[in-house]
Amino acid sequence: MTDLPEKADFAHVRDWVFDLDNTLYPHHVDLFSQIDRNMTAYVSQLLGLEREDARALQKRYYNDHGTTLKGLMIHHGIDPSDFLERAHAIDYNVLSPDIELGEAIKALPGRKFIFTNGSVRHAEMAARALGILDHFDDIFDIVAADYVPKPAGDTYDKFMALHRVDTTHAAMFEDLPRNLLVPKTLGMKTVLLLPKEQNQTFIEAWETLSDEDKHVDYTTSDLTGFLRHLL
Repeated sequence: MTDLPEKADFAHVRDWVFDLDNTLYPHHVDLFSQIDRNMTAYVSQLLGLEREDARALQKRYYNDHGTTLKGLMIHHGIDPSDFLERAHAIDYNVLSPDIELGEAIKALPGRKFIFTNGSVRHAEMAARALGILDHFDDIFDIVAADYVPKPAGDTYDKFMALHRVDTTHAAMFEDLPRNLLVPKTLGMKTVLLLPKEQNQTFIEAWETLSDEDKHVDYTTSDLTGFLRHLL
Protein backbone atom coordinates (compact mmCIF):
# COMPACT_ATOMS: atom_id res chain seq x y z
CA MET A 1 0.00 0.00 0.00
CA THR A 2 1.45 3.34 -1.02
CA ASP A 3 0.21 6.89 -0.94
CA LEU A 4 1.89 8.60 -3.89
CA PRO A 5 3.32 11.82 -2.50
CA GLU A 6 2.43 15.28 -3.68
CA LYS A 7 5.77 16.67 -4.84
CA ALA A 8 4.78 20.12 -3.61
CA ASP A 9 4.41 18.73 -0.08
CA PHE A 10 8.14 17.95 -0.01
CA ALA A 11 9.53 20.78 -2.14
CA HIS A 12 10.56 22.68 1.00
CA VAL A 13 12.35 19.72 2.65
CA ARG A 14 16.10 20.09 3.17
CA ASP A 15 16.68 17.57 5.96
CA TRP A 16 15.65 13.95 5.41
CA VAL A 17 15.53 11.79 8.56
CA PHE A 18 15.25 8.01 8.34
CA ASP A 19 14.73 5.37 10.99
CA LEU A 20 16.80 2.26 10.31
CA ASP A 21 15.15 -1.07 11.15
CA ASN A 22 12.15 -1.94 8.98
CA THR A 23 12.48 1.46 7.30
CA LEU A 24 15.67 1.60 5.23
CA TYR A 25 15.23 -2.11 4.62
CA PRO A 26 11.74 -3.66 4.30
CA HIS A 27 9.98 -5.67 6.99
CA HIS A 28 10.07 -8.90 4.98
CA VAL A 29 13.88 -9.02 5.13
CA ASP A 30 13.27 -9.85 8.80
CA LEU A 31 16.69 -8.73 10.04
CA PHE A 32 15.10 -7.56 13.27
CA SER A 33 13.96 -11.08 14.12
CA GLN A 34 17.61 -11.92 14.81
CA ILE A 35 17.89 -8.97 17.19
CA ASP A 36 14.60 -9.97 18.78
CA ARG A 37 15.88 -13.48 19.51
CA ASN A 38 19.13 -12.12 20.94
CA MET A 39 17.24 -9.79 23.27
CA THR A 40 15.02 -12.63 24.47
CA ALA A 41 18.10 -14.76 25.15
CA TYR A 42 19.69 -11.88 27.07
CA VAL A 43 16.64 -11.38 29.29
CA SER A 44 16.34 -15.14 29.83
CA GLN A 45 19.96 -15.45 30.93
CA LEU A 46 19.92 -12.27 33.02
CA LEU A 47 16.82 -13.15 35.02
CA GLY A 48 16.82 -16.95 34.80
CA LEU A 49 13.50 -17.02 32.94
CA GLU A 50 12.12 -19.54 30.47
CA ARG A 51 12.11 -18.27 26.91
CA GLU A 52 8.39 -17.47 26.74
CA ASP A 53 8.45 -15.57 30.04
CA ALA A 54 11.59 -13.73 28.98
CA ARG A 55 10.03 -12.70 25.68
CA ALA A 56 6.85 -11.51 27.37
CA LEU A 57 8.88 -9.30 29.74
CA GLN A 58 11.04 -8.09 26.86
CA LYS A 59 7.97 -7.00 24.91
CA ARG A 60 6.42 -5.33 27.96
CA TYR A 61 9.56 -3.25 28.47
CA TYR A 62 9.60 -2.41 24.75
CA ASN A 63 6.01 -1.24 24.87
CA ASP A 64 6.30 0.65 28.16
CA HIS A 65 9.71 2.28 27.70
CA GLY A 66 10.30 2.52 23.93
CA THR A 67 13.08 -0.11 23.97
CA THR A 68 13.77 -3.32 25.84
CA LEU A 69 17.12 -1.78 26.77
CA LYS A 70 15.56 1.17 28.58
CA GLY A 71 13.31 -1.14 30.60
CA LEU A 72 16.26 -3.32 31.59
CA MET A 73 18.27 -0.25 32.60
CA ILE A 74 15.45 1.11 34.75
CA HIS A 75 14.44 -2.13 36.43
CA HIS A 76 17.68 -4.13 36.50
CA GLY A 77 20.53 -1.64 36.13
CA ILE A 78 22.20 -3.44 33.23
CA ASP A 79 25.25 -2.26 31.28
CA PRO A 80 23.79 -0.80 28.06
CA SER A 81 26.95 -1.28 25.99
CA ASP A 82 27.02 -5.00 26.75
CA PHE A 83 23.35 -5.33 25.87
CA LEU A 84 23.75 -3.49 22.54
CA GLU A 85 26.76 -5.59 21.57
CA ARG A 86 24.96 -8.84 22.26
CA ALA A 87 21.63 -7.75 20.75
CA HIS A 88 23.33 -6.75 17.48
CA ALA A 89 25.49 -9.86 17.14
CA ILE A 90 23.63 -10.81 13.97
CA ASP A 91 24.20 -11.90 10.37
CA TYR A 92 23.96 -8.86 8.09
CA ASN A 93 24.34 -11.04 5.00
CA VAL A 94 20.55 -11.27 4.78
CA LEU A 95 20.77 -7.70 3.45
CA SER A 96 21.94 -7.09 -0.10
CA PRO A 97 22.93 -3.86 -1.88
CA ASP A 98 19.94 -1.78 -2.98
CA ILE A 99 21.33 0.34 -5.80
CA GLU A 100 18.01 2.00 -6.65
CA LEU A 101 17.39 3.03 -3.03
CA GLY A 102 20.92 4.39 -2.79
CA GLU A 103 20.47 6.47 -5.94
CA ALA A 104 17.15 7.84 -4.67
CA ILE A 105 18.59 8.83 -1.28
CA LYS A 106 21.66 10.39 -2.89
CA ALA A 107 19.47 12.49 -5.21
CA LEU A 108 17.40 14.01 -2.39
CA PRO A 109 18.20 17.71 -1.98
CA GLY A 110 19.85 18.55 1.33
CA ARG A 111 21.12 16.49 4.25
CA LYS A 112 20.24 12.90 5.15
CA PHE A 113 20.37 11.33 8.59
CA ILE A 114 19.77 7.96 10.21
CA PHE A 115 17.97 8.37 13.55
CA THR A 116 17.77 5.01 15.31
CA ASN A 117 17.03 3.47 18.69
CA GLY A 118 19.84 1.04 17.90
CA SER A 119 23.59 1.65 17.94
CA VAL A 120 25.83 3.46 15.47
CA ARG A 121 27.65 0.20 14.74
CA HIS A 122 24.39 -1.58 13.93
CA ALA A 123 23.30 1.27 11.66
CA GLU A 124 26.67 1.33 9.92
CA MET A 125 26.69 -2.44 9.38
CA ALA A 126 23.14 -2.48 8.00
CA ALA A 127 23.54 0.62 5.82
CA ARG A 128 26.88 -0.64 4.50
CA ALA A 129 25.30 -3.99 3.59
CA LEU A 130 22.57 -2.08 1.74
CA GLY A 131 25.22 -0.02 -0.06
CA ILE A 132 23.75 3.28 1.17
CA LEU A 133 25.97 4.27 4.10
CA ASP A 134 27.96 6.89 2.18
CA HIS A 135 24.79 8.83 1.32
CA PHE A 136 24.15 9.88 4.93
CA ASP A 137 25.60 12.90 6.72
CA ASP A 138 25.41 11.36 10.19
CA ILE A 139 23.88 8.69 12.42
CA PHE A 140 22.11 9.60 15.67
CA ASP A 141 21.81 6.54 17.88
CA ILE A 142 20.59 5.47 21.31
CA VAL A 143 23.94 6.39 22.90
CA ALA A 144 23.75 9.95 21.55
CA ALA A 145 20.21 10.03 22.98
CA ASP A 146 21.57 9.18 26.47
CA TYR A 147 19.72 5.87 26.13
CA VAL A 148 16.32 7.61 26.07
CA PRO A 149 14.61 6.17 22.98
CA LYS A 150 12.10 7.52 20.54
CA PRO A 151 9.26 8.45 21.00
CA ALA A 152 10.52 10.64 23.90
CA GLY A 153 10.33 14.33 22.98
CA ASP A 154 13.68 15.12 24.61
CA THR A 155 15.40 12.70 22.26
CA TYR A 156 14.05 14.46 19.18
CA ASP A 157 15.11 17.78 20.72
CA LYS A 158 18.67 16.44 21.18
CA PHE A 159 18.82 15.31 17.57
CA MET A 160 17.38 18.55 16.16
CA ALA A 161 19.66 20.73 18.31
CA LEU A 162 22.81 18.74 17.48
CA HIS A 163 22.27 19.05 13.75
CA ARG A 164 20.47 22.41 13.79
CA VAL A 165 17.51 20.97 11.94
CA ASP A 166 14.72 23.36 10.99
CA THR A 167 11.80 21.01 11.52
CA THR A 168 9.56 23.04 9.23
CA HIS A 169 11.92 22.06 6.41
CA ALA A 170 12.36 18.40 7.35
CA ALA A 171 10.73 15.02 6.77
CA MET A 172 10.88 11.82 8.81
CA PHE A 173 10.45 8.21 7.69
CA GLU A 174 9.56 5.59 10.32
CA ASP A 175 7.94 2.17 10.66
CA LEU A 176 6.27 2.88 14.04
CA PRO A 177 3.32 5.28 14.10
CA ARG A 178 4.03 6.48 17.65
CA ASN A 179 7.54 7.57 16.65
CA LEU A 180 6.06 10.06 14.17
CA LEU A 181 3.85 11.90 16.64
CA VAL A 182 6.54 14.29 17.93
CA PRO A 183 7.95 14.98 14.45
CA LYS A 184 4.49 15.96 13.27
CA THR A 185 3.98 18.35 16.19
CA LEU A 186 7.38 19.90 15.32
CA GLY A 187 6.19 20.62 11.78
CA MET A 188 7.91 17.78 9.92
CA LYS A 189 6.42 15.83 7.06
CA THR A 190 5.81 12.28 8.28
CA VAL A 191 5.97 9.05 6.26
CA LEU A 192 5.13 5.64 7.73
CA LEU A 193 6.70 2.51 6.25
CA LEU A 194 4.26 -0.39 6.16
CA PRO A 195 5.01 -4.08 5.60
CA LYS A 196 4.01 -5.42 2.21
CA GLU A 197 2.34 -8.30 4.01
CA GLN A 198 0.25 -7.40 7.06
CA ASN A 199 0.79 -10.76 8.81
CA GLN A 200 4.43 -10.13 9.68
CA THR A 201 5.57 -12.33 12.59
CA PHE A 202 7.32 -9.70 14.68
CA ILE A 203 4.72 -6.94 14.53
CA GLU A 204 2.77 -6.21 17.70
CA ALA A 205 -0.81 -4.92 17.55
CA TRP A 206 0.16 -1.49 18.91
CA GLU A 207 2.81 -1.11 16.17
CA THR A 208 0.23 -1.03 13.38
CA LEU A 209 -1.47 1.99 11.87
CA SER A 210 -4.92 2.88 13.22
CA ASP A 211 -7.60 5.39 12.25
CA GLU A 212 -6.48 7.54 15.17
CA ASP A 213 -3.01 8.12 13.74
CA LYS A 214 -3.80 11.49 12.17
CA HIS A 215 -0.18 12.57 12.55
CA VAL A 216 0.92 10.32 9.66
CA ASP A 217 0.97 12.30 6.41
CA TYR A 218 1.82 9.44 4.05
CA THR A 219 2.16 5.66 4.13
CA THR A 220 4.17 3.44 1.83
CA SER A 221 5.45 -0.11 1.60
CA ASP A 222 7.94 0.91 -1.11
CA LEU A 223 10.48 3.46 0.14
CA THR A 224 12.44 3.50 -3.11
CA GLY A 225 9.34 4.10 -5.20
CA PHE A 226 8.16 6.81 -2.83
CA LEU A 227 11.46 8.69 -2.99
CA ARG A 228 11.76 8.30 -6.76
CA HIS A 229 8.29 9.78 -7.16
CA LEU A 230 9.50 12.89 -5.32
CA LEU A 231 12.41 13.20 -7.74
